[in-house]
Amino acid sequence: MPKILFIRAEWDSEAEVWVATSDDVPGLATEAETIEALSAKLEILVPELLEANGYLNEAEVPFELLARKFAVAHRVSR
Repeated sequence: MPKILFIRAEWDSEAEVWVATSDDVPGLATEAETIEALSAKLEILVPELLEANGYLNEAEVPFELLARKFAVAHRVSR
């Protein structure tokens, strides 16, 4: 079984997009407005980047996407 690649996604509140990077995928830096759109984009970009860097040897490229978003909750006054 091929190695599972680790990809981080962080919410950029100023740009209002999810930004993905990875130490396992050289050159990966992409963004999308939703986490679902980002995941779909990664399914295309990850194999392309690995192939371009000479790392792709498998038909399937499994990856784990870990998303992180900082938020502040406010108590509702009653």
